[in-house]
Amino acid sequence: MLSLKQELENNSYPGRGIVIGRSADGKYAVTAYFIMGRSSNSRNRVFVTEGEGIRTQAFDPSKLEDPSLIIYAPVRVLGNDTIVTNGDQTDTIYDGMAAGKTFEQSLRSREFEPDGPNFTPRISGVMHVKDGKYVFAMSILKSNDGDPDCCNRYTFTYDNPKAGEGRFIHTYMHDGNPLPSFAGEPKKVEIAGDIDAFTEMVWKGLNEDNKVSLFVRYIDIEKGTYETRIVNKNQ
Repeated sequence: MLSLKQELENNSYPGRGIVIGRSADGKYAVTAYFIMGRSSNSRNRVFVTEGEGIRTQAFDPSKLEDPSLIIYAPVRVLGNDTIVTNGDQTDTIYDGMAAGKTFEQSLRSREFEPDGPNFTPRISGVMHVKDGKYVFAMSILKSNDGDPDCCNRYTFTYDNPKAGEGRFIHTYMHDGNPLPSFAGEPKKVEIAGDIDAFTEMVWKGLNEDNKVSLFVRYIDIEKGTYETRIVNKNQ
């Protein structure tokens, strides 16, 4: 099991990242979603609450350039399911699951982002918490080593995740030009501390120049209630 703190501190640009797992005391389903940016357009964002989820919003609307890939709802809740993604595929998953499709089926209509030469992967997760039981799944849709003619689709499902254990997936392996897509299965990382300690650890671990916003949610597995933390670099 890897140290999430070290994974973040040793990577100046993982891009956007999703962590899903279970708290060390076993009581909570845990997720974190962060965004980073290298361009002024990407950095000009904040997370704001929308319903039971969140939305990205321009911090300074007068400086917003291209909203197509940076303004979206990263988190939405559908009944007992919490959907977390790095793009507008949140809505695709929400609509698909509402119509009776599975998480994987819902994503069949989508592929990586059209931002060549990076072709940023679409990373997604869904947490299902009901009647004291908890399962989650993660997905990545990516180009075939930068070839935009091929979309590789991977789904990973975790039943009854262990206490203190999570999975971490992010868009880029590290900084570069073009940015190299994440490779392999989601990393097994340690989930430690209560929501405030966990939020502080993740936020401090992200590169100071490139980090933009962070969302963290702890869902009580028995009760279904939740607590949320949002941290924005732009205040």
